[in-house]
Amino acid sequence: MAGYVVVGTQWGDEGKGKIIDVLGHKADYVVRFQGGNNAGHTVVVNGEKFILHLLPSGMLHGKGKCIIGPGVVVDPKVLLKEIATLEEKGAKVDHLFISDRAHLIMPYHVQLDILKEEKSGANKIGTTKRGIGPCYADKFSRVGIRAVDLLDMNIFGEKLQRNLEEKNELFAKIYNAPEMSYEEIFEEYKGYAEKLKHRIIDSVPEINEALDQDKFVLFEGAQAMMLDINYGTYPYVTSSSPTSGGVTTGVGVSPRKIDRVIGVMKAYTTRVGEGPFVTELNDDLGEKIRQIGGEFGATTGRPRRCGWLDLVVGKYAVQINGLTDVVITKIDVLSGLDTIKICTGYDIEGKVYTTVPASTELVAKAKPIYEELPGWTEDITQMKNYDELPENCKKYIKRMEEILGCQITVVSVGPDRTQNIFLKDI
Repeated sequence: MAGYVVVGTQWGDEGKGKIIDVLGHKADYVVRFQGGNNAGHTVVVNGEKFILHLLPSGMLHGKGKCIIGPGVVVDPKVLLKEIATLEEKGAKVDHLFISDRAHLIMPYHVQLDILKEEKSGANKIGTTKRGIGPCYADKFSRVGIRAVDLLDMNIFGEKLQRNLEEKNELFAKIYNAPEMSYEEIFEEYKGYAEKLKHRIIDSVPEINEALDQDKFVLFEGAQAMMLDINYGTYPYVTSSSPTSGGVTTGVGVSPRKIDRVIGVMKAYTTRVGEGPFVTELNDDLGEKIRQIGGEFGATTGRPRRCGWLDLVVGKYAVQINGLTDVVITKIDVLSGLDTIKICTGYDIEGKVYTTVPASTELVAKAKPIYEELPGWTEDITQMKNYDELPENCKKYIKRMEEILGCQITVVSVGPDRTQNIFLKDI
């Protein structure tokens, strides 16, 4: 069997989509295991940029069957729009399927997300307001509506009626907002059911059988380690587990069926939204990295906060995910800098931490402990082999590998799927 997992090691936007796209050509299955359309995966093919939110990144390249797994929350409206966009571009879409256990994002989830975030004021989380959190909340409150319910509109209607009664009471009494119409939502989702029912499958036995038959199954997540609901900078996190452990619950496979866990790490650090960010650069250099790296959210367009590489976070990601490989992306963005810094520890009120504390309040007080390395001036975007890289670039990669304690397998030197230097087979 060959179960590969690709995870983000920072706060997302590391370039997971590109690596999944590179691996996707040889995968028999590409399976998304968590998150929703709050994620944005940017994939560049022949100079054309594709931004995917719900669809697995492996959609655009390869013969593999693409499945949206049980751990994903699905907005049918967004999904159908993405399918239509790819169809217009001539891309193949008949290999996409949805787990019957995946939960559905409803219009009241989106409205609740917006109202709650606005009401939070200075204490806002910084959500994308796509209804992800409220949908997961209903899932764990055991009142969620799943894809399987679209196969029987009588069952769907009963569940919608119960949920909407409660949600409309919240809208009216807590948020002083208009109620939502049962009839309008029912008719809207009845239309979605007609368009999606042929894609809804029981994915659990099929994926497990594929692994048992030694087929190559590629598992992809959204967001990243530091946005994990359990291990991220809580409460400034997502509502699911983007770590490798999320695969077992988000797809329904045993940990014993996972052979490699590939962590994607940007050569510097970014994050979007609220929450502490120890190595953040609130200066001209931070803005320079943002502009050169095109650091604006694929889903929201929000400018990403930029800073030096944080390997306290990196080592934490290696440990919790059990990474077997690390892929470094966007190292070309650092070309032209005289000095490059790596954070190896946090100084918090005089105490040195080499792992990430649970207390977000403590992390917010942390001062980075840096190692400084010399930079390089060469343009590396067209380089194909490790030996071509500038010596100082190679020293930077080597030092990263030493601190992480995990092999660096691939170095990405540009956005296109061809701009990769393979240090080892993957």
